[in-house]
Amino acid sequence: MADFESIAKQFVEYYYKTFDENRNNLAPLYRDESMLTFEATPCQGTSAIVSKLSELPFQRIEHQVATIDAQPSNTTGGIIVVVSGALLVEEERRPMSYTQTFQLMPNDQGSYFVFNDVFRLVYPAA
Repeated sequence: MADFESIAKQFVEYYYKTFDENRNNLAPLYRDESMLTFEATPCQGTSAIVSKLSELPFQRIEHQVATIDAQPSNTTGGIIVVVSGALLVEEERRPMSYTQTFQLMPNDQGSYFVFNDVFRLVYPAA
């Protein structure tokens, strides 16, 4: 069995570094069957996902990861990864909390792609 926790940690570090530097470079992590739900808005396929991420209304962003939880998710080597943390957007210094869940699936080259991706901002309780 692959070291799913190590794979999850490496994936999360790479994903957010790439996202923060140039969201268009996330395309190789997705496939045509991949699905993203971003704040309740679903989109499917590499081009639709990268378009959605590229069209977000900010240029600068910094992800600050607080937690990473991972588990094997099926018998074919999938990994589910749940991330929580904070976002700093543009010049804003008040972070926004978020959670993001990834379903990683192995590909033929011995690495992983994102099959499912669910992102939500977390608002303080009233």
